Amino acid sequence: MRSLRHGLAVLALITAPALADDKAECSEGIAMIEAALAASPSEAARPKLATALRVAKRERDEGEFDECLDAVGDAKRALAR
Repeated sequence: MRSLRHGLAVLALITAPALADDKAECSEGIAMIEAALAASPSEAARPKLATALRVAKRERDEGEFDECLDAVGDAKRALAR
């Protein structure tokens, strides 16, 4: 049991920085999407950006930063087209 607790503690220490990075990237991505929407994107990109923003904010609020980053990626792809 002791080794299990030790293993979980090590895992927590390893993943904590990654979660912090994902959280920061998520926040930066949301700001990027908001800026893109404010800059009058193309008619084709606007609904995709709005959906990506809604999803990214929801996932951020749920603490699912990897899924937030997926939504940010969707927004970047919409802007690249």
